[in-house]
Amino acid sequence: MQDAAHLPIALFDSGVGGLTVFKALARRLPAENLLYLGDTARLPYGTKGRGTIIQYTLLAAGALVRRGVKMLVVACNTATAAALPTLRREFAPLPVLGVVEPGAAAAARASRNGGIVVIATEATIAGGAYQEAIARLRPEARVRGKACTLFVPLAEEGWREGPVVEEVARRYLDGLFAPNDTASREERPDTLVLGCTHFPLLFSALQNVVGPDVTIVDSAATTAESVEEELRGLGLLNPSAGSGEWRFLTTDNPDRFARTGGLFLGSPLEPGQIELVDL
Repeated sequence: MQDAAHLPIALFDSGVGGLTVFKALARRLPAENLLYLGDTARLPYGTKGRGTIIQYTLLAAGALVRRGVKMLVVACNTATAAALPTLRREFAPLPVLGVVEPGAAAAARASRNGGIVVIATEATIAGGAYQEAIARLRPEARVRGKACTLFVPLAEEGWREGPVVEEVARRYLDGLFAPNDTASREERPDTLVLGCTHFPLLFSALQNVVGPDVTIVDSAATTAESVEEELRGLGLLNPSAGSGEWRFLTTDNPDRFARTGGLFLGSPLEPGQIELVDL
């Protein structure tokens, strides 16, 4: 078990959005070795059919598992919603975690009145994974989902806040959040779930739009908590005192991955740090 504890935690996403999970995990477990794959040649997953998403996800996961890892983290809401049961069957007994269940659990705990809005990609919303996961934990909850496709390119361009971002957010969200007056307060959703790993970059703008009384749940942070809990339970936490090694893989254009990935990590990435791979 000691040798296994030093193996990396593998994370993958269709692009760079999963780096929000990577960042949260690196902050929470700094001693862990982390291996990240962004399948940028096939992005976005969010507009593709379920069968195609499962196929792409199995390819990405297989490439990581062959390198030797102790856990697989599906740092993509779309892939989690479509392919998590398949991945768990295919790679058992390797522990495989997704981002939907931790986010749903956090939302169920956070909501005071049971009114929850989930925003995500088209495929995640259409699949209903968040809605079903929240309903299992809190059957009386009123859950509504909204596909917010334009948030992805905004995040990747580094447009995190300001009037343009907030106007786009209002176009998506105004119909979901009733006016904050006394008559409607009990019916107004009080929790917003960021069901796409790109969306945490827009946190401040979204909070400005929905108001300070709405709790925003970041599935990246809640996933990092779940990873720590599971590794601790399995006795697989890295006992090293130093900082872990980070490695990055991409299926297309390391230059763009470095440029955009640095925005998500909050620190610069150089193309030389990124290995180009073919799945």
